[in-house]
Amino acid sequence: MPNDVKAALSAVTLVVALVLAYWSGSPIRHDFSTFVVGTALFMIAAMWVFPEAGAKKRGAGRSK
Repeated sequence: MPNDVKAALSAVTLVVALVLAYWSGSPIRHDFSTFVVGTALFMIAAMWVFPEAGAKKRGAGRSK
């Protein structure tokens, strides 16, 4: 995934988590606001740290 797409997705994820956690009309309970923000931060960090899964091409790097 390109870095600009990751950055945009990270920003959207963080904004949605903050809105859900601190908006008074939110459908989640106020007790879970820390959990929601923490989970969002974990998902953002995991997206940047771990590489995207994909199939490796057979024979790549082999010389005959």
